[in-house]
Amino acid sequence: MLQDLFLKVLRQGERFCSVHNARAWLFEVARNTLADRLRVARHTVELPDDLPSPVEETAVVDTLTGCLPRVLSELDTEDSDAITLCDLQGMAQADYARAKGLSLSSAKSRIQRARLRMKARMTVACRVQLDDAGHVLDFVPRAPV
Repeated sequence: MLQDLFLKVLRQGERFCSVHNARAWLFEVARNTLADRLRVARHTVELPDDLPSPVEETAVVDTLTGCLPRVLSELDTEDSDAITLCDLQGMAQADYARAKGLSLSSAKSRIQRARLRMKARMTVACRVQLDDAGHVLDFVPRAPV
């Protein structure tokens, strides 16, 4: 980088001699050169061979869907309906609000509360175990009642 700085000084030629504060100019050019170099640098990190694949991590969560019918049947109708329509069937929350005669904010609140109750019920019914980051580690599959 120091070499690049000196090359920039040499390219200035006679103009460098007319710079009012050469020291300040050198510091500014050095700072800009460093910024340019860091911007262009492409640092890579080798990944370990034993890194778990994302498919393995999501497999536990994907199999957890087997508990979903049981948990949905144990929720009250309003919660079950909100989750089924919005989360499972992909209905927009605005459409859900219109269908149920609610304001959009009321519908969003209802859906959020239903999700929280479903999570709590699923944690108990399927004995879901979470890690410190909140990711599913394990669960006990339960058949629908």
